Amino acid sequence: MGMGATTAFAQDATADEEAAEEVVAADDVIVVTGIRASLRDAMNIKREAQGVVDAISAEDIGKFPDTNLAESLQRITGVSIDRENGEGARVTVRGFGPEYNLVTLNGRQMPTSTLGDGASAPSSRSFDFGNLASEAVAAVEVYKTGRATVPSGGIGSSINIRTPRPLDAPGFKGSIAAKGVYDDSENGDVSITPEISGIISNTWGDEAQFGIAVTGSYQKRNSGFNQFFSDFRDGYLGCGSADEWNWGTVCFRDNTQNPPGATDVYSVPQNGSYNVTDITRERINGQVVLQYAPSDNLTFTTDYTYSQNEVEARQSSVGIWFNHGNTSSAFSDGPVADLLFYSEDFGTGPSDLSYSGSLTANRSTNKSLGFNVEWKAPGNFTWVLDAHTSSAESKPTLPYGSNVSVGTAVFGLQTQTIDFTSDLPVISYTNATGVDSNDISQRFATGNAFRNAFFRDDIDQVQLSGNWESDSGFLESLDFGVTYTENKVKSAYGFLQNETWGGLGTAADLPDDVFFPIDVTEAFRGMDGVDNPNIIQQFYGFDVERVVGLLEDQFNICSQPGVGTPQAGTCLAKPTTDRRIKETTLAPFAEANFTFDVGAGEAHLITGLRYETTSVESTALVPSVTGSYWASANEFYLEIDDDNRIFTSAKGDYDFWLPNVDFDIEPFEDIKLRASYSHTITRPTYDNLQGGLTYNPLFRVDGADGNQGNPGLLPFKSENFDVSAEWYYGNASYLSVGYFRKNVENYISFNGSYQGTIDGITNPYDGPRADEARAVLGANAGNDAIRDYIIANYPETTFVGNNGGINIRGLPEDAPLQVDVTVPANSDRTATIDGWEFALQHNFWETGFGVILNYTIVNGDATFDNTQPASVDQFALVGLSDSANAVAFYDKGPFQARVAWNWRDDFLAGYSSNPTNPFYRDEYWQVDASASYEFDMGLTVFVEGINLTGENLKGYRRSYNNTFFSYRGAPRYAAGVRFSF
Repeated sequence: MGMGATTAFAQDATADEEAAEEVVAADDVIVVTGIRASLRDAMNIKREAQGVVDAISAEDIGKFPDTNLAESLQRITGVSIDRENGEGARVTVRGFGPEYNLVTLNGRQMPTSTLGDGASAPSSRSFDFGNLASEAVAAVEVYKTGRATVPSGGIGSSINIRTPRPLDAPGFKGSIAAKGVYDDSENGDVSITPEISGIISNTWGDEAQFGIAVTGSYQKRNSGFNQFFSDFRDGYLGCGSADEWNWGTVCFRDNTQNPPGATDVYSVPQNGSYNVTDITRERINGQVVLQYAPSDNLTFTTDYTYSQNEVEARQSSVGIWFNHGNTSSAFSDGPVADLLFYSEDFGTGPSDLSYSGSLTANRSTNKSLGFNVEWKAPGNFTWVLDAHTSSAESKPTLPYGSNVSVGTAVFGLQTQTIDFTSDLPVISYTNATGVDSNDISQRFATGNAFRNAFFRDDIDQVQLSGNWESDSGFLESLDFGVTYTENKVKSAYGFLQNETWGGLGTAADLPDDVFFPIDVTEAFRGMDGVDNPNIIQQFYGFDVERVVGLLEDQFNICSQPGVGTPQAGTCLAKPTTDRRIKETTLAPFAEANFTFDVGAGEAHLITGLRYETTSVESTALVPSVTGSYWASANEFYLEIDDDNRIFTSAKGDYDFWLPNVDFDIEPFEDIKLRASYSHTITRPTYDNLQGGLTYNPLFRVDGADGNQGNPGLLPFKSENFDVSAEWYYGNASYLSVGYFRKNVENYISFNGSYQGTIDGITNPYDGPRADEARAVLGANAGNDAIRDYIIANYPETTFVGNNGGINIRGLPEDAPLQVDVTVPANSDRTATIDGWEFALQHNFWETGFGVILNYTIVNGDATFDNTQPASVDQFALVGLSDSANAVAFYDKGPFQARVAWNWRDDFLAGYSSNPTNPFYRDEYWQVDASASYEFDMGLTVFVEGINLTGENLKGYRRSYNNTFFSYRGAPRYAAGVRFSF
């Protein structure tokens, strides 16, 4: 038994046992296996469970052509997924994203860790399903309603992953599978990569007193992730007066076609790039389970689970940056003016075509050691003691940190343009006279950054639970217990950076043989826009490690960086962010199960109450700021003394009562009606709990910014209502419809930010020297002109940086540097989410054919208004979207086949604050398929296909043409053999 869901697991086991026997005629017993058996088992779990529960059985997961559990879970009604690098990573349930869903392993709360791109301090609680393979999982259960016996933490759902136990299936048995994977997204020559998995289970003793189960899998995958990316300056509003012009405004430019109206909201791009990425992923999973049952009443279980996921991504990019000078543009009509194209002519001062290379390489490792003892005691009591210690850790595998990015450029662009009228926006340019921007012999090194991130999460948990079964009467059983959980989190981040974007050294410093050509039209083949003759046809990537070595030898880019401090003798940055959080939770719970006869069968009433009291202690590294300087036109930096940082601590605590009531009744045979009411919570992300004030070393002319956490934040709280009707009209066929409603409070707001200063730190842009420059040069003098004036007239206040650039120091007579500090706080904002879930599972008699259809409608009362400017603070629900699945299958005799269509409507994926700007994901669907044939002696051959039609994915800003990202999707194929015994 696992922690936290004792009653539900017992019911599921009973359902599985009942489903194992099927008598079709008086003398004929048919044992159903394969797809139909797994669907029947999942249906029985749903039918017998209290509350709203959906599940996938082990065979179902094994038969799906899915790389990981997230891609399996998307088949469940109300569940959709987010993809990273073309692979399912995190789940959204009923419109609530990954942060709002709790994942447990055998009922135990699991730690999670991920570094993402390695370019920021990790903070997420969301579980990355990319760390787990699906082959060695017995079942996955999605609890959509709250239960006192289920650990808290997910207002969207609680997702429990069950792994095999040897005493559940006595005897010697196992399965070994091997397959090769062909991923058409891979750039260059596509390779076939291996995946091997297996499970062996055996029991000994007259009554299966001792058992062992060993599972393992190894997966290697090569793939590509090619995307267009553009960041936008959003939400200008007010074209009523030429006096309202500011950087990026197009209202009063002569070259603007159909300019936005006086009250229209519009956007212009800040940059645009094509990014071509090669990804290598290696994943290892394993589990060992030992069980000993000295008697029928006593069972000991020890298990150890290990997973390791190592990902390396090499990216080559070509990009442009807009200075918003002599621009041309065209828009559609408002009120949200759709951008059609944006272009800039640099006149006599050519700009640069940027070629960057980056390398990200990280390893995530999960370990869990658990112990469980179950004692069926006298007096109809069952006692379970369960404990585990688990860890999740993510750290870099590079000698430079988790991510290194190196820039190069050719300074020769005359014009640059982005055409946004196709799904793949078209970037084009013209060269200045005498320059070829794609000539590698003219390429300079520019800026670079070395980012170093680390994340570790440790959970120690122990639970004592009891169950009392009544011999008769209205009260059927009581479940009760107490859980103690200690969660310790550490996240750290630091970076080294050189702001040498104007060029570092000479073009001769980079030998031609470090570069290699990349065909843009091939990398984005099949996408709308790639056939435009104006698109960049080709650019050159480069060997990142070799370029780093060359630049370090010549310019000390990592040993003596412009920003940050390296660890001695390395290119690893010392952390500037170091957050340590300790959460301690004590949670007693009790639940009563009542049964009585009504209608055609039994009715069940479950009432439960869970009390949670949590204390939070947060410690954060606070920087010591010693000065400021002006590095380039609009780039200023704080000087931070890495050797004199101090830790500061803060504390918080909260407690919640979480009730639940579940009722189901069978008024007619095979008809089940349900109603549920519960309270659930989701805890804040770790960055919002961090207990210190941290500063962004980079600031702009108007001041700096910082972040201060709040360990006193309350969790999100949801009041949940569910009703459903289910008709089980066949052995593995049913029809269901359900309505849900969630009232959520304690949303986190950042309106509590405040503005302050840093003792003794000034802004060199705002002082006597800069004022004098503006008086001499004119009020509209640009930043470069002001810098040149100060450098020429006050050389004693400047210094040469590590990479040769001239920096201007902030002086005591300059104005104090203003700092906007962001502080999270619980707001009085509330939101209501409701929706409908429809599901049909049907087997066409004994033909072997069947279908699974489901559709989910999700609505929310807090939506984003795109017609409001970025200056207007907004609150909106993210992740809400309708979704649907349609699966057709055939399962008869030795042959099985399945085709699945999965769809998710467009949705608000997130939005920034100050300014308030949204980004959306376009609707997405894909088709997957699998087929297998089983020979005698347990040998099965199978084929699988993911995203057979190669669907692409797009994200956009306020209007559809404002493409935020667009990446090429590609099919993935696999074929293999499985031997079962």
